[in-house]
Amino acid sequence: MRRRFSYSLVNGLLSAGVPIGLLMVRWMRRRHRASLLRSMVDDVAAGVVFGTFGYLIGRKADELAKRAETDALTGLYNARGLENLLSAEIARTARYQSPLSLLLIDLDRLKEINDRHGHYAGQTALRQVAAAIRAELRASDIGARWGGDEFAVAAPNTSTGAAWAMAERIRTAIAKAATKWPLTASIGITTLDAVDSTGAVDVEMLMRSADRALYDAKRQGRNRVVMRRPLTGEHAPPRETGALEPPESAAPEPAVSH
Repeated sequence: MRRRFSYSLVNGLLSAGVPIGLLMVRWMRRRHRASLLRSMVDDVAAGVVFGTFGYLIGRKADELAKRAETDALTGLYNARGLENLLSAEIARTARYQSPLSLLLIDLDRLKEINDRHGHYAGQTALRQVAAAIRAELRASDIGARWGGDEFAVAAPNTSTGAAWAMAERIRTAIAKAATKWPLTASIGITTLDAVDSTGAVDVEMLMRSADRALYDAKRQGRNRVVMRRPLTGEHAPPRETGALEPPESAAPEPAVSH
């Protein structure tokens, strides 16, 4: 979005350079007033044409940049887009000392759908899962396909309890959405409570913590949510240890393992 307007402005300014120079020469030569007015009209027209051309180029650049960060199958962000946005959100967390939660979502036994029904069925299931995840996101949340059968959600200004409740909604929504081919999801959560400005926590550290929680969810029987202890600038891995019990305010009914 920004490129189309910046390109338009730059092209408009550049377009004015030559006509303004010619206008000054004509003015210095004290040409007829009508000629001077006609030159001003030409300058405005040139500015509009160049500005429009810059806007169109900028819009195309915006589209290409968006495609580079979008997963073609699901329409969610891809890994590159997620990493870029996570970096910005970690910086925001450091600035405003607000929590940031990350959910890693792994589909249980998607390979069985591919093996039994073919890859088209697997792709259809991935689209259904993406739609179910998207429906549970707030305007500020970031949904992404991390790769293969893994998805991720970055939830700014979201505490551990709120993140757990969101994960349970997503887990339930995925199970309900995949009606043709039964499918469940395991979800790992990590929360960044607050960080200092020294960069003690980065994208890799946040992803690694969420991945540990996801591994625990798979190891405990799948189709469940597991949360790691919150990260802070002073208590970043490797000091970060262990999984948390679900917050009482967000504790769901026990998940059925498959």
